[in-house]
Amino acid sequence: MTGTNQTTLFDIHKAAGARFITYAGFSMPVQYTSIIAEHRTVRESAGIFDVSHMGQINLSGPGAENSLEQLLTCRVSSLPIGAVRYGCMCNKVGGTIDDITLYRLETDGFFLCVNAANISKNLKWILSNTSNTKVVNVSLETSLFALQGPKSPQILEAIGISNLRNLKRFRFRTISVGGCQALLSRTGYTGTDGFEIYLSIADSKKVWETIFAAGEVFGLKPAGLGARDTLRLEAAYPLYGQELTEKLTPLQAGLHRFVKLEEGGFIGHKSLIEQASEGNSKMLVGFQVEGRGIARTNYPIIHNGRTIGHVTSGTFSPTLQRSIGLGYVESRFADLETEFQVLVRNRPIEAKVCQTPFVRDAPKRSQEEQN
Repeated sequence: MTGTNQTTLFDIHKAAGARFITYAGFSMPVQYTSIIAEHRTVRESAGIFDVSHMGQINLSGPGAENSLEQLLTCRVSSLPIGAVRYGCMCNKVGGTIDDITLYRLETDGFFLCVNAANISKNLKWILSNTSNTKVVNVSLETSLFALQGPKSPQILEAIGISNLRNLKRFRFRTISVGGCQALLSRTGYTGTDGFEIYLSIADSKKVWETIFAAGEVFGLKPAGLGARDTLRLEAAYPLYGQELTEKLTPLQAGLHRFVKLEEGGFIGHKSLIEQASEGNSKMLVGFQVEGRGIARTNYPIIHNGRTIGHVTSGTFSPTLQRSIGLGYVESRFADLETEFQVLVRNRPIEAKVCQTPFVRDAPKRSQEEQN
């Protein structure tokens, strides 16, 4: 990144017609053509996102594994080299400091991919809760692209990356693109097959252009944060600051499978054990809107005229052609098929709790991702 508020590809995005918003302190493309068009491109062929605003923190040394076991809700010791796991970092009362992906580079070497707005907070928390571990923030040295969609493997094969069938979901390996070294991870935030590519900022323009030159024949298009948000919502992936905060726990967000409750040993474990045994007063649910209108963040959820929760994320689903959302409700309203209303501009709109993910074309989460 060239500064505190732009990625190195800012001029390329601008030339491509991107419309920008400020997000986590960065000027980021929200869309190039339209959010719906970019969303459909990812679902049907392939799109590429510049998400270089995300943070990366390296941890290494003889104490790294044990430090991470204490910091994260997911299991660390059983993670093999070349694999990735999703988990959360909690405070002492079980609230979510951030949700992260953990990469094991070697026996005593790891890195965390963290949310852009939380880099400084995370770094301070990690440094205060590690021992015998070297902690390095490499966010300002790293670019990150997300190549997502069913044709993304064909695009990578066209630039000389072979044996992709052997790269399973939530695994990674080192690759070379146009003479530039990068880390290729079969992960993503869109609910479809795809890859994330970590590389040096010095190589970002060359790699971006190389991918686009190969991807044009496959219908590859750039995609902005708008489509990334609608895609992740169709997959019911949480967004930090909305579904997860320091006042909300992974259990309330329905992320039980990413929490090592039985083993324990992580910060916040005692509070989460108590919460699991006593039950939660509110839970995150997915819902579909039955009437006309779009549920937006912070809209009240009501039942018989009484507020029972609020919307955390909502959108019109381009795939389903209907409005969907996530929201926290009192636990007794969290069962499937439960009906309530969302106040859309003070007008009650019928809605119903439904199964998530809303769109099921994504590959199933692997055991390694969960444990």
